[in-house]
Amino acid sequence: MGAPLNIDRSVTGQPWRWRREPDPALPMDALVDELLLARGVPREDLGRHRDPRIRDFLPDPSCFADMDKGAKRLADAVQQGERIAIFGDYDVDGATSAALLVLLLRRLGADPMIYIPDRLMEGYGPSGKALVELKERGASVAVCVDCGAQAFEALEEARAAGLDVIVVDHHQCASLLPVALAMINPNRLDESEDGAAHGHLAAVGMAFLLGVAVLRELRTRGFFEALAEPKIIDLLDLVALGTVADVARLKSLNRAFVTQGLRVMAARQNIGLAALAEAARLVKPPSCRDLGFALGPRINAGGRVGKSDLGVRLLTCTDPEEARTIAAELDRLNEERRAIEMLVCEQAEALAAEQSDAPVITVMSGGWHQGVIGIVAGRLKERFGRPAIVIAECEDGSGKGSGRSISGVDLGAAVLAAKDSGLLTAGGGHAMAAGLTLPPGGLEPFRAFIAERLAADVEKARGDRALLLDALLAPGGVAGALCDALDAAGPYGAGWPNPRVAAGPVRLIKTGIVGDGHVRGLGCGDDGKSFKWIAFRSAASALGQALLSSPADRRWWLAGTIKRDEWNGGNAAEMHLEDAALA
Repeated sequence: MGAPLNIDRSVTGQPWRWRREPDPALPMDALVDELLLARGVPREDLGRHRDPRIRDFLPDPSCFADMDKGAKRLADAVQQGERIAIFGDYDVDGATSAALLVLLLRRLGADPMIYIPDRLMEGYGPSGKALVELKERGASVAVCVDCGAQAFEALEEARAAGLDVIVVDHHQCASLLPVALAMINPNRLDESEDGAAHGHLAAVGMAFLLGVAVLRELRTRGFFEALAEPKIIDLLDLVALGTVADVARLKSLNRAFVTQGLRVMAARQNIGLAALAEAARLVKPPSCRDLGFALGPRINAGGRVGKSDLGVRLLTCTDPEEARTIAAELDRLNEERRAIEMLVCEQAEALAAEQSDAPVITVMSGGWHQGVIGIVAGRLKERFGRPAIVIAECEDGSGKGSGRSISGVDLGAAVLAAKDSGLLTAGGGHAMAAGLTLPPGGLEPFRAFIAERLAADVEKARGDRALLLDALLAPGGVAGALCDALDAAGPYGAGWPNPRVAAGPVRLIKTGIVGDGHVRGLGCGDDGKSFKWIAFRSAASALGQALLSSPADRRWWLAGTIKRDEWNGGNAAEMHLEDAALA
């Protein structure tokens, strides 16, 4: 790709490159196609991606290993009135997966039990004790959602107790699988080519596909001759929330899930989600960003610093008053989580600064709350531009850790390899995120292993770093009409990046610091056209300092994403600035 404007080193020290070199004669109504092509859509497949619908992307659920076996067992349980248990993880993906199956089973006449483990007391995934307890409480079949891919001992205990377990997961698997009635996971090493093509799905997406398979199985048995078939499409709001909150790549089926799920969510059919939107002070229909930054963190707060089952209770609630009470509690817990996170983040950043040259930032300390270490790892990853692992040291010297990675570096596979090498008590995950349990005294051996294993991948990923642009604009092009055109190729998120444009040349006027270290100003072109811009949390950075100290006659190219300026209404827009270069 060529270098737009011949910029090989910007203020932030990176080159600017085209994501896909645009056609200079491109009319505005063709911009959507250009954005889709730049995100990897084949030209012959553009029609399907312009307005992604579930029916155009949904695979036959039978393409996944064990899917039919799991669906038939659940259909048997529904028909025979057996007690079903849903065992979910405590994060948003786990909560939405569990809630989806609970709501679907209720509509099929079942009344499933729900079990969400306590993050601090029980840790991640199913334990043998919990599964045996579900069996003793009357469950004959249990569905583990967003967990179970590595639960060897727990599933062995469940089988010995006579409990049929169906695992619905998406985390990376080892070559040997735990014993289960059905292990439904697109990331099984023995998965078919068609199934493996959906390895980017979150657990809630796999739970939706299991639901589709169960309905199909019951339909073939004539079950719906006496009962109206539930519309599983009505549960897509949960699929959208879990997919975005788990940072699953928004391509193909995931993008259809989120596109259609946002439309379902706008109707506010789910009482709990409606109450949560009210608690989060969302007055407009939620956007993809709202799922990741407003609703998701509040659902997560229950599992991080409160009661682990609050999220599922809210999402399956049928009483509006109870839903408002739970939503208010989650809102309060989210504020508590933010305060804890700020403290841990400050301490972790100080330790990470001593490892600025390491390929993987790995920090550990006592007193850190396990519920926020994943978020803090994400903060370190963003600040240092490399994978980061944050470990909370326990009283016995062991540690519970969580990691976040950068594009092109498979952290989950590396953590699984460390576990297989005997350096971890437990560990696993997927490419961009992983969790682990460190034995006492195991920090330095693990740190050395992970650094050596990922050094080459990190070096390549960082060496390939560049600011990718989708379009080049005159100052007057930063307008509401452009926002509408860009939005049409959304929703945007992980794996489907927000369009980034460069605008200029402009002089910077009315530049200053606002809020918590944000730098704001106006970019004024030679033709007198201007636009607002803001660089978030940049006042102390090289970018912020360059903007603040710029002479009035210096001309710049500014790069970032374009957002509608909702404070003023009308058709105005502003740039969320990410980089700048001298014109």
